[in-house]
Amino acid sequence: MSAPPLLDARDLVKTYGGTRVVDGVSLAIAPGECLGVIGPNGAGKTTTIRLCLGLTAPDAGSIRYFARPDGTALEMPRDALAIKARLGVVSQFDSLDPDFDCGENLFVFGRYFGLPRAVLAQRVPQLLEFAALAHKARARPSELSGGMRRRLSLARALINNPDLLLLDEPTTGLDPQARHLMWERLQLLLQAGKAILLTTHFMDEAERLCQRLLVIDHGRKIAEGAPRALIAEHLEPEVVEVYGQGALALAGSPLAAYAERVETSGETVFFYTRRAQALLDALQAHPELRTLHRPANLEDLFLKLTGRQIREEG
Repeated sequence: MSAPPLLDARDLVKTYGGTRVVDGVSLAIAPGECLGVIGPNGAGKTTTIRLCLGLTAPDAGSIRYFARPDGTALEMPRDALAIKARLGVVSQFDSLDPDFDCGENLFVFGRYFGLPRAVLAQRVPQLLEFAALAHKARARPSELSGGMRRRLSLARALINNPDLLLLDEPTTGLDPQARHLMWERLQLLLQAGKAILLTTHFMDEAERLCQRLLVIDHGRKIAEGAPRALIAEHLEPEVVEVYGQGALALAGSPLAAYAERVETSGETVFFYTRRAQALLDALQAHPELRTLHRPANLEDLFLKLTGRQIREEG
């Protein structure tokens, strides 16, 4: 028998100014699982997180945490304090205290949870080591790089040894080295049995970390499943990208017959196909163009389900 979910949110609805920004979204997270929530700007991802955290009240729906085998569970917002004692949160925006050094940021945050000083005296150095910040224990947040601040935020979120982490775009703004180090730390947490709810705009991050994905657009769930299973369900297996002067004309040429689907973006033509070799052979007649042959990936899935049009914030 599978363990009850740590978080079970059902049929969440939230309306602002007559617009449903969350429209019937349901999600559940099992112990040790990483569930990724992806979607364009304004899709409702952050509002969904805020609902789950009790920062915003839903207009409809239920949010239950830490269900027991007998079916009882903590409910948000009724049991908000008991729920938050078992959660760790990293928001999009830095909320570290600029007046405290790294060690003090963790220590003071731990005191908010009522943790004894003796416990914190052991836990703070361990978390700084985990975040690769032991050498920065006495540095203030203003003295840290962006990647260091994000790792410090993660360490702070772990101070209460939470069962479930809610991470809202935790690697936004980080350079590749910092992102990879953050991914390594998150993998260690998953291996240790922590569960993670993750929102991200990085498709490689979602594919690397998440066992399941929830795709949201216009406040609605439009797809859910394991990353590779979603790719296999919604996409052709191979993609040939063609770019260079005159490439766009190929979208309406006989070459399109080699593909199940053809899309253009900027100066690039994307052939989604099950017959890539035949298409590549035909493209030999166009040596002036450049081609890239690759397997379909999560970014292709994201663009197919939500479109290529740029969404503005707000």
